Amino acid sequence: MLNSEETVKALNVMGEVFPNATTSLTKTDPFHFMLSVILSAQATDKAVNLVTPALFERYKTPVDLANASLPEVESYIKTLGLYRNKARFLVKCSQELLERFNGVVPKTRKELMSLTGVGRKTADVVLAECFGIPAFAVDTHVSRVAKRLAIVPPESDVLTIEKILMRKVPKDLWIKGHHRMIFWGRYQCMARNPKCETCPLLDICQEGQIRVMR
Repeated sequence: MLNSEETVKALNVMGEVFPNATTSLTKTDPFHFMLSVILSAQATDKAVNLVTPALFERYKTPVDLANASLPEVESYIKTLGLYRNKARFLVKCSQELLERFNGVVPKTRKELMSLTGVGRKTADVVLAECFGIPAFAVDTHVSRVAKRLAIVPPESDVLTIEKILMRKVPKDLWIKGHHRMIFWGRYQCMARNPKCETCPLLDICQEGQIRVMR
């Protein structure tokens, strides 16, 4: 298992390879960005970015979306997976935002997670991207990279991975570390065909060493 110092070194290497790692979702105001993150579940950021301009032009405020009809919302996002559920989440989330937070996106994980469609990962992403509040959101890329590099035990669940990363990585590196691990998992350490032969972290990756030896 990598210790804290080794984990930070690995993140720094990722930062050297991907110095501009940041969110791939189009940055907007907190309300619309939160909706984008909700829509990104089981969908690529690229696919989300294609549908959100028209969606957000039609529904500029929480009031607009809270009063929208589901079929109309669905028509804007039907190219995304689970679009019917997501349309319901967007409308309900907007209604709850008005009822409980006066239409303003809250700045705590607990309050964010009280909204329909907002899980822990979504809340962490919103906190980090919209408000600069340190959080280490764990998606499939972060999970895979953390396990392959032995930053966390192989059987770790999402919450365990998040807690270990927050313990091993300094708080001021959480947001950057999150982005670096996503880029690493997306472009270097992919699920099916990782680029092990050219990986600068191969010396600390037992799984990669085994792949290269095959």
